[in-house]
Amino acid sequence: MRLLNRYRETIADGPGLRYSIYLSGCSHNCFGCHNQESQNPNAGIELDDVILDDIIREINANPLLDGITLSGGDPFFSPKELFFLVKNLKEKTHLPILCYTGYTFEELLEIEYAVKVLSLIDTLIDGRFVESLYDPSLAFRGSSNQRIINIRQEKYQLIVGKHLPLPEDN
Repeated sequence: MRLLNRYRETIADGPGLRYSIYLSGCSHNCFGCHNQESQNPNAGIELDDVILDDIIREINANPLLDGITLSGGDPFFSPKELFFLVKNLKEKTHLPILCYTGYTFEELLEIEYAVKVLSLIDTLIDGRFVESLYDPSLAFRGSSNQRIINIRQEKYQLIVGKHLPLPEDN
């Protein structure tokens, strides 16, 4: 997994003051993508344990943060690596995590490690950017087909839970 950028404080990537992590790699190729350089899976630097520890230290040192945002690229480009990143962030910061993706929630339910990620995050903004549906008045989204899904709601917890592997498969 590769780190393209990080913003230590932003109000553009979700509600409140957030720490945003931009990952490289995306295969959706949405026409009009606002971050085309992030599509290259080799862009940025390797997100190793040293850098992750530094990110976690920065997050924990800022008591003003309301949450963490994962963007890109598409964080779900590497779902297995994303799972381990989210697991570390959740366990070591205890902050809510918002994740952007070009996949729909329903598509993610078909990908094992993506389901594991869904079980750990708080909010998902899903769907490919569709230029003809571009709406600058939307909060935290580019096009009107994209949804803000509160994964912590019971109905989503039940759906995700039905798709999780048995505990011994974790």
